Amino acid sequence: MASFNRVVLVGNLTRDPELRYIPSGTAVADIGLAVNDRVKRDNQWVDETTFVDITLWGRTAEVANEYTSKGSSILIEGRLKFEQWETNDGQKRSKLKVIGERMQMLDRKGGGGGGSRSNESQYASSGSQAAPASGPPEPPQDDDIPF
Repeated sequence: MASFNRVVLVGNLTRDPELRYIPSGTAVADIGLAVNDRVKRDNQWVDETTFVDITLWGRTAEVANEYTSKGSSILIEGRLKFEQWETNDGQKRSKLKVIGERMQMLDRKGGGGGGSRSNESQYASSGSQAAPASGPPEPPQDDDIPF
């Protein structure tokens, strides 16, 4: 039987990206994402937060490190991966995480995100794509909107 492993998440970073390079020179960034879901409990709507660990590779990892910070709103598309390991004291551990294959920043320029890094708007990065030299397009001014 065929299987399908796709995940699309929108949320906010719980910490600044942690960028490192593996011996081959490939960039790897680990990020944490908080994703909210509204659920009804006792006739009242409440936010339920799920925390997801995500690993980004290549140029996507570098872009995340350069343009996002704790609190940044992003969209991640990727796949689930189950990891298992044993600790030094012999305990077995496991974790379900996301391997991010595509990222899009959702913060508007100059807003949201927080932190010391600059947040660019509406830039999508995928695997080996390079960032545009001139940066992302500026949002339209109020006078440019036709309605």
